[in-house]
Amino acid sequence: MNKSELIEALAEELKVPLRDASSAATTILDAMADALANGESIEIRGFGSFVVKEYGSYYGRNPKTGEKIKVKPKKLPFFKVGKELKEQVNNPAK
Repeated sequence: MNKSELIEALAEELKVPLRDASSAATTILDAMADALANGESIEIRGFGSFVVKEYGSYYGRNPKTGEKIKVKPKKLPFFKVGKELKEQVNNPAK
């Protein structure tokens, strides 16, 4: 599912125009991205949680040349699946 499919599903489920569903979906996704960018975590019960993990610098290799390079420290979002979602994925309703 991509963003436009999510918007269509939201519009159909709530019986609202696509424009309103698009606005709602964009607002939610922007709020989540802003929270993660500010170092906050997000927990959606029954779905999962998003946290930002910090990775220190390390030495890697350029795959083409084999040259050793220093990789800068970075922060990456990480998703941990919730129990209910894990069960639903492993036992889908027929």
